[in-house]
Amino acid sequence: MKRYINKIIILLLTATTVLVSCKKFEDFGDMNTDPTKSNNLDPVNQLVLTQLRFSGELTINERTSIIMTMPLVQQIGGAYYTRYGFEYVKNRQYMSELWELGYPNDVLNIVDAVDRSAKDPLKSNLNAMCRIMKVYIFARMTDLYGDIPYSQAGKGYISGVVRPVFDTQKDIYDDFFKELTAASAQLDASKDNVAADIFYQGSVPAWKKFANSLHLRLAMRLSKIAPDKAKAEVQAAYAAGVFTSADDNCITHHADVQNSYADIRGNGVSVAINQYPDEGRPRICSSLLNIMSGSNDPRLKYIARDYWVNPDKPSERIDVTDQVKAQVGIIGVGPGKYNYDDFLGAINVDLGGGRIVQVPNNGQKVQLANWMITNDAPYFHITYAETELLLAEANQRWNLNLGVDAKTHYQNGVEAAMRQLALFKGGPVLTSTEIENFKTDNPLPPGNELKAIDTQLWVALLLNGPEAYANWRRTGFPVLLPAITGESTATTTPRRFEYPLTETEQNATNINKAIAAIEGGIDDWTKRVWWDKQ
Repeated sequence: MKRYINKIIILLLTATTVLVSCKKFEDFGDMNTDPTKSNNLDPVNQLVLTQLRFSGELTINERTSIIMTMPLVQQIGGAYYTRYGFEYVKNRQYMSELWELGYPNDVLNIVDAVDRSAKDPLKSNLNAMCRIMKVYIFARMTDLYGDIPYSQAGKGYISGVVRPVFDTQKDIYDDFFKELTAASAQLDASKDNVAADIFYQGSVPAWKKFANSLHLRLAMRLSKIAPDKAKAEVQAAYAAGVFTSADDNCITHHADVQNSYADIRGNGVSVAINQYPDEGRPRICSSLLNIMSGSNDPRLKYIARDYWVNPDKPSERIDVTDQVKAQVGIIGVGPGKYNYDDFLGAINVDLGGGRIVQVPNNGQKVQLANWMITNDAPYFHITYAETELLLAEANQRWNLNLGVDAKTHYQNGVEAAMRQLALFKGGPVLTSTEIENFKTDNPLPPGNELKAIDTQLWVALLLNGPEAYANWRRTGFPVLLPAITGESTATTTPRRFEYPLTETEQNATNINKAIAAIEGGIDDWTKRVWWDKQ
């Protein structure tokens, strides 16, 4: 897979343009040629660019995932820069990054790629893939902000619209389902091969399953606001063919590159963590630790690790988990607390060979295992585990005929999530005994089936902050107490991102209509998006 990424990066760097370059003044060319548009840009380059940027763009992943959404759902926290999420300190700049960097880059390119490929009958599959990618990109944005520019977005070069209207989230979702249904049906293995594709190297069957599994994910967003619509769309997605094994997982296999805001080949979530010294890195939140330890989850011993870092040689990170655990247990950082809160005195740890070291307070609070956050760690977009857990929930909610019952889908999802760890380089291979014991000890509890299903989905979505945040807002599981502190600027857990101030300056008429539609007519992060029904 890495060879694909390296080849694509070379292709992108040598491409004539990706909608952001200028024409040299001395090259007049044809006076009838529109200087704002490229006549020979291959839309496959735009597809690949947006695929890599989705999980590789550092600023977006650092601020949307590590600083905001993962702390908001109490998976990580403790580091000073994560306080915006874990103790609700409003920072509009951080909330704006996905919008400010997404619209002029990802939205602009994927909308243009859909338009360009639609005009070429020899690029039918590429067009379908671009349509699916467009839905995927916009879904992350609308789920965080609510009503957003959609139908007119990214069309400045196409139709001259530079101040697009805001579409309602309901209308956006209606179009999502239409686009995914049509694009899935359009894919045809007898037509063009999109070998440069990062996700599946052009596999048409794989893209069909990706489209349908994304359809399922988005259908479940409507489970409370429009249950009949959600039910119908779940059935349509399932009938069209969703993921049926881990072989279907949609993964970006990133490259091992140095920390850089300009290099999108590395895993942006990992790089965002690794760019900080050990003392300042986020720790695992006690909410996650307590839920996993309370169910005797075998993943916990692999995921939660303590490290001693040699202050004279920061690259020397020694796993001292077992010895620390024997002295103080497994300790995380509490909701709304910093690494240095709940101070623990230093403890002595024997590294062998007569070498005794002191592990300080922060070092005793567990971090994510090294193998989870390497710069070349895989990024899981949609997985078989998530698909099975969503099918379990749908079956439980509406008693649907989705192949097997809710219990079986639940167990399939749990097992897939556990086995998924082995897909990381150096990740653990859980034994069948470990997995079976967990399933036996943690069946679907009568009366609390949805809580069990969505709590397991919350665990499985670790490192995918925006999706974990979206599913938590939709379901309310697991139950997380608001982390209100003296620094908090909200009195309850935030439910959305506020719009960028630049949009209020440059697109005032349209954004004011969108703000007026928000509860109370206020653009506030404690308000709810359309599907986030109480």
